[in-house]
Parts: sequence; C-alpha cells; structure tokens
Amino acid sequence: MEKELLQIIDQKGFQYSGEGKFTLASGKKSKFYVDCRKVTSLAKAKYLISRLIYKRIESLKIDAIGGPAIGAIPIADAVSYASYIEGNEIKSFWIRKEAKGHGLKKWVEGDVKKDDRVIIVDDVITTGKSTIDALQRAKEAGLKVVKVIVLVDREEENGKQNIEAEGVKVEALFAVSDIMKIHGEHS
Repeated sequence: MEKELLQIIDQKGFQYSGEGKFTLASGKKSKFYVDCRKVTSLAKAKYLISRLIYKRIESLKIDAIGGPAIGAIPIADAVSYASYIEGNEIKSFWIRKEAKGHGLKKWVEGDVKKDDRVIIVDDVITTGKSTIDALQRAKEAGLKVVKVIVLVDREEENGKQNIEAEGVKVEALFAVSDIMKIHGEHS
C-alpha cells in the first residue's frame, strides 16, 4: 500500500524543477512542489491513506481525527470512514483558519468535545505553521492531541521539529526524499 500511494503522489502530486521556480507559502523558492490536495481528491489515494493511517492509530483509543481546513478534511474523513468499517468509529473534525463569523463562531467544526483524544493530520508540512495553528486551536478547545500525522514532510524549514517543539510527536507517511528516489526512477 505504501508503495502504491508513493507512486500516486509522485505521478499526480509532485513536480520538480532544477531552477527553484515554485513559491512556497513562506515566500521562499523551492525546486519541487508537492500537491497532496490533488492526490487526496482521488478515490484510490483516499483508500490507501485511510488504511495506512488507520493501521497507525487503531490501538491508540482515539475519539477523533482532524486538522486544518482544507488539507486535512479529505484525510480525516477517509480515516473516519475506514474506522467505521473496522467497527471502531473515530469521528472527523476540522479547524478553521478563522473563527466562523456567525452562529456559534467556532474554530473547531465537528462532533468533538473537551477531553476527546485526537490525532491531528495534515497533507504537507514545510514550516509546520498551519499544523501548529491547528494543534493550538485543538488544545484551546480542550482536545487532547495524541499525535500528528502528515502525508508528506518536505524536509525543509524544520517543519517536523517545529511541530514537535509543541510537545506532540509527528509521524510522516513519506518524506520528500522518498518521493525523489522514485521520481528519479520514473523520469
């Protein structure tokens, strides 16, 4: 499953240019771009992601899985669905970039409550900022964050280390170096 998902990420969500032409959210230039939103829009990729992440968390007694909108939503929903199929329902939730301007004005959306044990997921980490923001909002809502899982660690700008400085372990399904290895084989 890991090999299949890695190939999908390489084929559908990875671009490389030796010129450093891709501008990141931080404003820095990079030689590669990882578009996991394209990957998570694919049914087969969602299936593989759900199975791989569920295997990693099934024994952790988790109440919910979620993370920053937009990147975490298809991941969290896929894992939630897989957990239900396995008879171990894990709810999904997501965290807004800004509090909702009307109604209950919530940051965290979904059926989660104080003291729920949760996993934070994200598609890609570079600096870790969006994941850290989601992690902090989850903690402010009283959620107990057990772990962070990301699809791809870009291995730049200390993203993983920045998140772990918040006191939560980070696990990446893949690193950019993994993608680069198979990308070179297919180029």
